[in-house]
Amino acid sequence: MDTMQALLTRRSVRKFTFQVVPDETIEVLLRAAMHAPSARNRQPWHFYVITERDVLRKIPDVHPFAAMTQEASLAVVVCGDETILPDAKRWGIDCAAATQNLLLSAHALGLGAVWCGVYPDPERQREIKNLLKLPDRIHPFSLVPIGFPAEPLPIVDRFLPERIHTNAW
Repeated sequence: MDTMQALLTRRSVRKFTFQVVPDETIEVLLRAAMHAPSARNRQPWHFYVITERDVLRKIPDVHPFAAMTQEASLAVVVCGDETILPDAKRWGIDCAAATQNLLLSAHALGLGAVWCGVYPDPERQREIKNLLKLPDRIHPFSLVPIGFPAEPLPIVDRFLPERIHTNAW
């Protein structure tokens, strides 16, 4: 799949089969995520890969919009490390870029994924942090359930010309 096709056809997948995503594919996904741009190339992220079915089943108890993790093959929690880049405004932007790379690479590999926001919600951050027993310096940014899509999703044209402004200054 070429880049433009991946960008224009990616959709948020919330229904998965229980088919296991191979470890080699997970590594490809993480390599893609780690190739995201970051402030001063500091790469302030950590990726927590959850494949244990018991933990995937517990996630909806701490994240109200993550019921799909119960069917997903895995979930990746993208986190910022305040010791690498102490400014949350900066590591948050960097983690957003890494999350987008993760979503696009999953789609390009024939997988489905959905971005479940964690940051900046303090309660969600705390609950995910407690569930995964994360160190104090690590801050959950996003939760990305990943797996094989259970159903095809239609392509949607999201181009909105009315939101394009030129020479607006």
